[in-house]
Amino acid sequence: MIQQRGNMDWMLRELADDVPSIHQIVVLSSDGLRIARHGGDPDVADRLAAACAGLQSLAAAVASEIPYSDGMMRLVVIEVDGGFFYLMAAGAGSYLAVLADETVDAGLVGARMRDMVVRIGAHLSSPPRHEGQAG
Repeated sequence: MIQQRGNMDWMLRELADDVPSIHQIVVLSSDGLRIARHGGDPDVADRLAAACAGLQSLAAAVASEIPYSDGMMRLVVIEVDGGFFYLMAAGAGSYLAVLADETVDAGLVGARMRDMVVRIGAHLSSPPRHEGQAG
């Protein structure tokens, strides 16, 4: 079981308040388990967390092909009709994901996510699960 380090609601709410047009924020472990969320539906947050595990793995595989890269995924941005999806490495074994509509300032989202991760990254860590530990 992944234990949430304190109540992260205020941290996630601050990000949502700073950037208009954010619909949902999810903090997840590297294996796709939701640690915390703000906004949106809990079931959507769980599906996003699961999908992000695969996405971060694919991004790391691509990163390893880039000359002089350390092979670590830092940020993935997906733009679709209607909005944006952001996935950022947040802390040891954790990621920060954001869904926003098409009116969002795309650069502002990335900047605020990075500020949040730098400022409170230790709170966004997910300790590794041990063999046989339920998730």
